[in-house]
Order: sequence, then C-alpha cells, then structure tokens
Amino acid sequence: MKRKTLLQSFSQSRRDFLGQAAALSAGIAAAGLMPGAARAARDAEMNIFCWEGYNSDKVLDPFRREFNCTVKAQGLISDPDAVNKLRAGETKTWDIINLNNAWGRRQLFPEKLIKPLDEARFRPLWEMMLPEFKWPYHWAMSDDGQHLLGMIQRYGPSGVLVNTDKVSKKTMADEGYDLMLSDAFKGKYAVLMYDDWVIMHTAMAAGFSPFKPLSDAEIGTFEALMRRVINNAAFLSDDMNAIALGMINGSIIGSFPGSVYTVSAARFDGNKNLSCVIPNKGPADTGGKAGVCWMELTSTVNNPELSPRAADFLEYCYRPETCKRVSFAEGTYNPVAQMGDKRVMALYTAEELDAIQYDTLAEDMAHCADFDVIPSYPKLHDIFSAAVRERKA
Repeated sequence: MKRKTLLQSFSQSRRDFLGQAAALSAGIAAAGLMPGAARAARDAEMNIFCWEGYNSDKVLDPFRREFNCTVKAQGLISDPDAVNKLRAGETKTWDIINLNNAWGRRQLFPEKLIKPLDEARFRPLWEMMLPEFKWPYHWAMSDDGQHLLGMIQRYGPSGVLVNTDKVSKKTMADEGYDLMLSDAFKGKYAVLMYDDWVIMHTAMAAGFSPFKPLSDAEIGTFEALMRRVINNAAFLSDDMNAIALGMINGSIIGSFPGSVYTVSAARFDGNKNLSCVIPNKGPADTGGKAGVCWMELTSTVNNPELSPRAADFLEYCYRPETCKRVSFAEGTYNPVAQMGDKRVMALYTAEELDAIQYDTLAEDMAHCADFDVIPSYPKLHDIFSAAVRERKA
C-alpha cells in the first residue's frame, strides 16, 4: 500500500479533538449512571481515558475480538484536566487512565484515584524493559515502594526541534535555548502550545529547574523570558503537525519546545532533516540537564465497578505486537520501554527506528530531567497566559 503523504497522514489538532470527544465522554458517563440491572454486561465493557495512541483501533480491535469486550476510549489533552475529572467523580466512568509519569506517584495514588496492580502478575513482564526502566522503576512505584502503580510504556525526550538543513544538530545542541531565543532567531520558530511544556522549557532556558518552588527573583526572570518566547515566535500553535509543515516548507526553522514524537511522523514520511535536539547544557539545579523526559504511566482507576478486563488490557499491552502497535499508532510515533525485549525490537524496520531517533535516544534521555509536578505552576501559568493575551491584543 502506498504510504500516505505528510498532509494526508497528519492527525487533527488536540483542541479540535477535545471538542469532538465531548459526546463520547457524555455517553460513557451516562452509561455509568445506569441502574444495576442495566449494567449486567459490565464484565464485557471497558472505558479508557488516554493520550492519543491507545485509542487507536489497531491497538484496541485485537483486544476487543479476543476478550469479546466493548472498549470505548477517549483521548485527553491535559494531564491536570484528567486528574481533576477523576477528582470530580469520573472514577465511576473510567477503568484505565494513561498520564505522564509523575501524576500517579504524586497525586493519583495518594488520593486513592487509582488501584495498584498485582505485582506477582506484572513484575515478570518487567524483564522486557530497557535497562533505564529496570525494576523497581521509581515512577511506577508508590513512595514507600510497596505498590506497583501502573505500566510504563511510551516515553521520550523533549527539547527543541530544528531543521538541520538550516542549523546543524551540533550547533543547536551546543548553543541550545540561547540560540533558539536569540534575536537572530526572531520570527523563525514556532511555540508548541502545550502549556505545561512551554512553562517547563522556559524555566530551563531561564537557568533553573521548574520542579522546585521558585523565588520571586526567579519568577521575575521567568516572566521576562516568557514574554520573549511568545513575542519573538513566528506563530503559536497547539498543532504539532502544522509546526512540522512550517519547518518543511521553510516558513520556520524550529520549534520551542519539541519532542521526538512531535516530529517522528514527518521523519517517517521522509523528512529526516527535522530533528528533536536536547541542549547540552542546562541549569545547575537539574544537574546540568536541559531537556525534560516523559514516561507514560497506564493505571487501573479506582472505579467501584472496575471492569475485570482492565488488568487484562495492561497485560495485553506488554505483548510484543501490541507494543509495536502502541509505538506506531496513527500520527505520532514513540519509543516504548519494552524495546529491551528482542522480540519487540525485531518488529521495527531501520526506517522506523530512524523516525524515532533511536540511535541517539539513550544519550538524549540522559540530558533530560524527569517530568515532575511544577510547584509554582499556578503563578507561572498566569504569566504564560498573560504573555499570550498581550501578543494577541
């Protein structure tokens, strides 16, 4: 089959998707309110709240057929929003929740919003993991190390994106944020409008970790730089695909920020000059790490009527062929932690590995601080929002 062109294969923006998903969410929630007699078939149902990829039919259809299970999946666009939905009572709606790593350990489990997994069932599967995720992996465990909180699967580094035909990868790595945010780059980059990621990388560019409480002086430095980030950009967009297209057609040179997954589809479509780059030097309080790496944690929700298929689904996600399907779901391609298993690695072509920049992946991850909660987030988000409003005024 002829591969789709870049324009054909790219998915819709997350903001558009959110609006279209509202009806699905309402339908699932309504089902959760049905009386007991009407929910007799609950054993054959499962509802998933997830980042894009796990809602792909090529991931879900084999599970549906094998387990004779009705699976409904809604994509999310914000970890904090998803956490707040569970807090507001949607634990009765969802069976599976898929979020970035810190939320399970920091908030979901302490607030009794997720259930720990059966370690005897899942620990043997950890043999499939890459060495950096070896057992017991910090972000998969509770603070006391006694409970397994979920499955780690997709992961990746985040820094900036650059068209290496315009600026070499080495130059961007060596000069990092200073180059991207310099006067010479004004009007030549886009801002990928994933709020928390813009905030994290702006703090890194300002010279300090976002994962600690910030002083008034640091917040002042952050505010000045955030205005520069927003005002000097060619455009702002929450559509990673529009940004990739801008890099391809030459209207921009790079993106602030950018991860492997935000450019992997474009690379797979033949645009190998587009690259995620992690700056070589970062703040002292991150140990010199300038990027942020994320790892998704997929957990079972503390649903009073949790589907018995929920744990089956997580175990299914460890199957080599499922790992590959999750890794290369429509529109966004990511490495998975199970690539430590030879059976999983055997499923990738050289072209696919190149799309996810596998040759430099371990080195890039080593230059990243782990994604974590942002203590000063409310204040920093207010600054971010004000800068965006001022640009649009």
